Amino acid sequence: MNTPIVQLLVLAGIAIFLILRLRSVLGTRDGFEKPEAPAPAKRDDRKRDFEVIEGGPDHDITDHVPENSPAAEALAKMKRIEPSFNVSEFLSGARGAYEMILMGFDNGEIEDLKPFLSDEIYETFSDVIEQRAQQGLTVEAEFVGVRELSIVDASFDDTRQLAEITVKYVGELTSVVKNAEGEIVEGNPRTVKRQKDVWTYARNMGTDDPNWQLVATDE
Repeated sequence: MNTPIVQLLVLAGIAIFLILRLRSVLGTRDGFEKPEAPAPAKRDDRKRDFEVIEGGPDHDITDHVPENSPAAEALAKMKRIEPSFNVSEFLSGARGAYEMILMGFDNGEIEDLKPFLSDEIYETFSDVIEQRAQQGLTVEAEFVGVRELSIVDASFDDTRQLAEITVKYVGELTSVVKNAEGEIVEGNPRTVKRQKDVWTYARNMGTDDPNWQLVATDE
């Protein structure tokens, strides 16, 4: 057979092979492109997951009181009236208020605390301080810290938008009572004692006054 004819036959065979191979590859590629269409469904799943999280429990509330409890519902109402209200931040402020008020009372200096005390509490503290003075007694106290801090209860009056939060403290301090001669009649300056207090704070939500007032004390 003539050599040029053989070369043509070989080239024709190679061309046919390449055409069949190309069709095979294109057919395989078309088959893989179609499954990419369901991608939008993944975005929908993410949206549903977001909606579940969005409607879930408010951990700023459930970290401090049981979920769906009356106290939790009251705290949720406070947040709806005043979105900037934060339970954890309130407790941080309550921790500082405990030391400030307790030391002010023990040292007989409560004049500066008046904005943070209800009229009834202020009068009660003033009476006790006056009685100590009449007896010639003074208290020397040093605050060590708050060992425990938790919310006992919370309530909200829709009519007056009055919020009340009751907090339990377990504080640590040293305290002594001295008579007019400066002699210790009670306590030990080197002994740290634990003191349990249950205080209730109140505030009208949605007002310009940010101060919570101490309205009740219990032990």
